[in-house]
Amino acid sequence: MKTKTSPYNPLDYLNSDEEIAQYLNEAYMDDDPEVFVIALGYVAKARGVADVAKASGLNRESLYKVFSGKSKPQWSTIQRVMKALNVQIRAVA
Repeated sequence: MKTKTSPYNPLDYLNSDEEIAQYLNEAYMDDDPEVFVIALGYVAKARGVADVAKASGLNRESLYKVFSGKSKPQWSTIQRVMKALNVQIRAVA
């Protein structure tokens, strides 16, 4: 008997702001910066891209392009999305 699979969406398994923060922290620690951008995109999609676009002052098409992994977003774009999601990165020693 074959089991049908569906695409993996990590946010199906993240149920709290703390779990989302941990997910983004782990993505940020990856050697490939695109991993963080893609992870941030999952969070934005879970929260509603239209709402994130409005809160960040960016348009939805730009956000989808950024999160597709096919473009290299500017840091200012990442910061605006993070502020819209109420997510922060802090340096610690």
